[in-house]
Amino acid sequence: QVQLVESGGGLVQAGGSLRLSCAASGRPFRSYAVGWFRQAPGKEREFVAAVGSSGRTSKYVDSVRGRFTISRDNAKNTVYLQMDSLKPEDTAVYYCAARTALSGSREYVAYDYWGQGTQVTVSS
Repeated sequence: QVQLVESGGGLVQAGGSLRLSCAASGRPFRSYAVGWFRQAPGKEREFVAAVGSSGRTSKYVDSVRGRFTISRDNAKNTVYLQMDSLKPEDTAVYYCAARTALSGSREYVAYDYWGQGTQVTVSS
């Protein structure tokens, strides 16, 4: 198993930046693809970005492409989500998730392990 802990959320003005971290413990992290999802009040959980186990492949939802960057440092057992040019509609609880696979998935049901989430609030 792997345990995931997110950090880095907070309150930021529109146009600002935040970097989320997802720290993993347990089994070797390099075996897992990792995704970031978000959930706003009253809305379904939404895929944001995913990175493959090696870090060489990534995918994004269209609404964040060009503004968000996902990366990982397997030596530090950590995945990052750099969020730039933030908009009020990015406000949500952000979750990282892991699955035993080479590539990430856009489907939340494809993931086996989840963190507890971190709140991101973007003010206008």
